[in-house]
Amino acid sequence: MITEIDRDDFRNLLEEISNCYMPFGKFGPKDYPPRGVPIYDLPPEYLAWFAERGFPKGRLGELMQHVCVFKETGMDMLFEPMRKRNGGRTRLSKKPSQGSFDF
Repeated sequence: MITEIDRDDFRNLLEEISNCYMPFGKFGPKDYPPRGVPIYDLPPEYLAWFAERGFPKGRLGELMQHVCVFKETGMDMLFEPMRKRNGGRTRLSKKPSQGSFDF
């Protein structure tokens, strides 16, 4: 996917990824308000599901493909500066609803 890319193009790609949030599905704004999960924090299994069945059309799908390749090749650390800037990795587990207890 990424064979030759100059430094500025790569920097721009990472910046675009850092500003992209999942707009639909189980990691979208409905379950993770207000914008959804940043695509760089999507689980590798979720990205692999799209890789098998097809990424969304358009720029979102292209960016998700890049994130998938980065994660598959062990380059997830590329996203650490973005996570630091946004207060850390997105918590993907659901918080228990108030008033419910599990004993």
